Amino acid sequence: MELLINNQSVTFKSDTLSIQAMLDIQKPNMQKGIAIAVNNIVIPRMQWDTYMLNSSDDILIITATQGG
Repeated sequence: MELLINNQSVTFKSDTLSIQAMLDIQKPNMQKGIAIAVNNIVIPRMQWDTYMLNSSDDILIITATQGG
């Protein structure tokens, strides 16, 4: 499966992947203070385990920052 994550093409061995599984592989230490959008639609955190990604989905991982 090939996904576009933050404008970079990433290939995964699996044909089926949830958002949480993708994060476990791609960002194992960066799972707090983030939001995920798939094809410009924000997916609530409580759906990450069950929301299945499709090949060529456009994923945006948004990181919270401090400051103002």
